[in-house]
Amino acid sequence: MKPRIALPADTFTEATNIINERNAEFSPDPAIQAITKAGGIPIILPSIDPEDAINYIDLFDGVLMLGGFDIDPTFFNEEPHADLGETYRKRDLFEIALLKSAIKAGKAVMGICRGMQVINVALGGTLYQDLSEDPQAKLKHSQQAAGNLPTHHVNIQTGSMLSSLIGERSCVNSRHHQTIHQVAPTLQAVAKADDGVIEAVESKMNRQILGVQWHPENMYKHNKESQALFTNFIKRSSEAGSQTNVRTA
Repeated sequence: MKPRIALPADTFTEATNIINERNAEFSPDPAIQAITKAGGIPIILPSIDPEDAINYIDLFDGVLMLGGFDIDPTFFNEEPHADLGETYRKRDLFEIALLKSAIKAGKAVMGICRGMQVINVALGGTLYQDLSEDPQAKLKHSQQAAGNLPTHHVNIQTGSMLSSLIGERSCVNSRHHQTIHQVAPTLQAVAKADDGVIEAVESKMNRQILGVQWHPENMYKHNKESQALFTNFIKRSSEAGSQTNVRTA
């Protein structure tokens, strides 16, 4: 059986041409296609009451945390700064609850852009609400080039899970204005841009979690390094699913 991958939905807050209603929940097609190409079965999860997030756990083997709104800074004990973008607290509450339950249940976890930041915040880390707060940030992290093209390099820690997948230096795409400040205690920063901005994190003690600041779902069709991230995630999800089946047999 192919591993099942949960994709917590984003929310389109304006009215659409398809339904005359606000707050339509959706998942971006590039992420869906990247998961299916790598051998997974995507399952889109709407944001519900965070207390009910645990009821989704038996439906999936891995969870892919995707991009979207800024994260409400009150989740890491800060008040909103002037350069904070649009937030959506309902999604934050649900994703944090789902992520904590998934980690506890041994599910594989991958984070992309905001998704990496949610992982860090959920596990006790903090963010820079805007790159202007980060004294190291000098590069252009919100590219104007097409989203499927890489624009800056990242340096990857020797011996990390990420380096085993894409090497120790890689060129990536970039569109973010928030970034990790303090890394959560159970995570380690394993990639940085040339200006020192954190670009990837993974678990310290195992292979459960990998998060990247860039968008491999926009490059996987023509970039083998991007595809390698999804192939690895599906493999980890398959292993997590096998372990769950053994425990429940």
